Amino acid sequence: MRLDKFICESTTLTRSLAKKALHRGDITCDGEVIKNSSFKVTDKHTICLDGQQLSVIGPRFIMLNKPVDTICSTIDEQYPSVLGLLDVPKTDELHIAGRLDVDTTGLVLITSDGQWSHKITSPKKECGKRYLVQLADPIDNALIDTFAQGVALRSEEGLTKPAVLEIIDSHQARLTITEGKYHQVKRMFAAVGNKVVGLHRESIGEIELDNDLTPGQWRYLTTKEIKSI
Repeated sequence: MRLDKFICESTTLTRSLAKKALHRGDITCDGEVIKNSSFKVTDKHTICLDGQQLSVIGPRFIMLNKPVDTICSTIDEQYPSVLGLLDVPKTDELHIAGRLDVDTTGLVLITSDGQWSHKITSPKKECGKRYLVQLADPIDNALIDTFAQGVALRSEEGLTKPAVLEIIDSHQARLTITEGKYHQVKRMFAAVGNKVVGLHRESIGEIELDNDLTPGQWRYLTTKEIKSI
């Protein structure tokens, strides 16, 4: 890899700023100042910027506990983006794998790996997402079978894919779906005459939201969690 590219992929510097750092003599390779931007970096080299060793920022996989009044967007809009909660470099290279509404809380997965996130968001992959749902009205036990068979949503052809409903109490349930239609959980309950007043995502696939992550906190996924998708 060219040295100027290595610097860009290891820091937040642009190619222009990387070349300026090289010109100033801020970059060393194995202790020697290197000013040639086309110098070829290998795995055996130790590259430093102002004495701090650099390494290429590889693919990133992050778990975030999304708080209310934030949006799953790459930029701030009417509400702040969840990416602003991350203290990591190069957030412009990250995207959200499976979005949540502004008033929905819970597990959000953020990554720089497009193929990995596709496995989560593609309907063909049928990656399960489990939600804790608070309802305005009592939940009818008959909905367990209704949701298992699929629900007709307004302005949608056909039925939703089979979903698993677990009733916790009269106004609270867990719902696992394998699709990601617009406002799907809210629309499914609206279709059967109930209203969602609280929604929290607990898991995606085999990845469970950490109980000790308070709203707004995050951590990197483990290797096991990454491979589970």
